[in-house]
Amino acid sequence: MSDNELDLIARRLEEEGHKAVEFFAGLDEPAWSQQVYTTGSRWTPRHILAHFLSAERGFLWLIRDVLSGGPGADRHTDIDSFNEREVARLSTKSPQSLMEEFRQVRATLVQIVRQMKPADLQRSGYHPWFGETEVAKMLKLVYRHNMIHLRDIRKALETGQPVPDRD
Repeated sequence: MSDNELDLIARRLEEEGHKAVEFFAGLDEPAWSQQVYTTGSRWTPRHILAHFLSAERGFLWLIRDVLSGGPGADRHTDIDSFNEREVARLSTKSPQSLMEEFRQVRATLVQIVRQMKPADLQRSGYHPWFGETEVAKMLKLVYRHNMIHLRDIRKALETGQPVPDRD
């Protein structure tokens, strides 16, 4: 792992964070209530923005824990239950508040990456989705995760229909 990889990850986190905020800032009022998914709580863009904030906070905690020598997430974490709980709690906030908090947490994560050493990317910890994995993979998931959800929102808004379950 190299300084170049750290720089690339930091830039991607920064760029994709800006793109996400720009996307949400450009939504009109009706778009915020468009159902995006057919499963679970049938999230809308507002729910997904709340999910971004929750996930971002979780990633920030996880990365800090692993970098300080910790084991990562609890191995008994039910990620789906966690996501549903957190989204329900956070989605009562205004979109503007969610965007601002997301922006702040993402900036903190970028700052941490910019302070990391290349060897830190190889540190390993437990992630509820990947299992035991390296920090590099966790960090790449942060921006890829958002890209997938944004793609789904775009599809739901274009078609006026929720995205079907992929299982």
